[in-house]
Amino acid sequence: MSDLPEKRGDRASKRDAWNHTTPVVFSPLFDWPLRPGAAIAALGKRWVTFSRNVIFLAMAFGVYRWLLPEGVAMQSLSLEWVLPVFLRNAAFMLIIAGGLHLYLFTFRAQGKRLKYDAREEMEKSGKFSFRNQTWDNMFWSLASGATIWSTYEILYLWAWANGAAPTFAIADHPVVFVLWLLALPVLTSSHFYLVHRLLHWPPLYRKVHSVHHRNIHIGPWAGMSMHPVEHVIYLSSALVHFVIPSHPVILLVHLYSRSLGPAFSHSGFEKLLVKDTAVFESADFHHQLHHRYFECNYGTVDAPWDRWFGSYHDGSEEATARVREQRRKMYRNRPAG
Repeated sequence: MSDLPEKRGDRASKRDAWNHTTPVVFSPLFDWPLRPGAAIAALGKRWVTFSRNVIFLAMAFGVYRWLLPEGVAMQSLSLEWVLPVFLRNAAFMLIIAGGLHLYLFTFRAQGKRLKYDAREEMEKSGKFSFRNQTWDNMFWSLASGATIWSTYEILYLWAWANGAAPTFAIADHPVVFVLWLLALPVLTSSHFYLVHRLLHWPPLYRKVHSVHHRNIHIGPWAGMSMHPVEHVIYLSSALVHFVIPSHPVILLVHLYSRSLGPAFSHSGFEKLLVKDTAVFESADFHHQLHHRYFECNYGTVDAPWDRWFGSYHDGSEEATARVREQRRKMYRNRPAG
C-alpha cells in the first residue's frame, strides 16, 4: 500500500502543486512549557532513522577511515593530498546533486508527486549564466561551492594534523561525540539565520545573494548555487571546530550537511519516492517558502529564530498576506539606489 499523504489542494500560488500540511512546525526543543520527551525524540530521530543525515555520517566515517592520508602528510599543504580533497568533494556533489536532478527532473521518476511547484523544466533565461538555470547552478555549485567547501576542510585537516585545532578521541569521549551530533542542527540553523539575514541587507543582496535568489523554481543544483562571497559566509559555521574541541568526523558531517544537504532541501519534492513508497524526507518546505516570498523563513525549523523575530511563514494564506504586507512596507521605506 502507498504511504503517500492523500491531501491535495491549492496553495498561495497556482504553480505550487503539492499542498503541504500547514502550519510548518518548528523543533519542539524550544517549546514552552518544555516537552523533554518530544525534544529528545526530535534531536535523536535524524540519527536513528534512514535519512540524509545518516548518509552523511556514514560518508564521514568512511572518508576518515579510508580516504584521509596520515596526519604527518597533512602537516604541510601540498597538492598530493589537497587536490584529492577537492576532487572527492566535487564527486560527492556530482553524485548527490546530479543524481537527484537526474532522478527528479531528467527521468521524472516520481512525476509531479509531492512536488511543490507544478513546473517541470528548469528555466532558460538571460538572468542565468549560460542562459540556462541548470548549467548556471552547476557552475556556481562546483566552481565556487566545492572549492570553498574544500578550502574549509583542508584548513581544518591541516590545523588538526599540526595540533592547532582542539580535538578529542571518540573512543575516549563517546558522549561528547553524541552531544556534537545532537547540537549540530541547532548550531547550523542559528548560524544560517544570522548570516542569511545579513545576506538580505540590500547592498549584500544586490551584489551577492541575488545569485542564489535567481532560483524561484528550485531544484537540487540550486542549493549551493551562490556567489563566492556567500559561500565563504554560509560555510563559516565550520570555524567553530577551530575553537571548540571536535573531531574530523564531526567536521566532515558538518560540511556535508552544509554543502550536500541543500541538494535535498532545494529538490522541490517533499519526499523521495521509490514507486509509491516514501524513502525519506527531501525538500524543506520552510525554505521553499523563502524562495517563493523572499523576506521570510531565513532560518530552518531546527531553531525558531523566524518565529521569535516575526519572519515566520507557515504556508497558510494568512501568512502569505502578512509577509506580502511586510514586504510592501520594507521596500517602501528603503532608499532608492
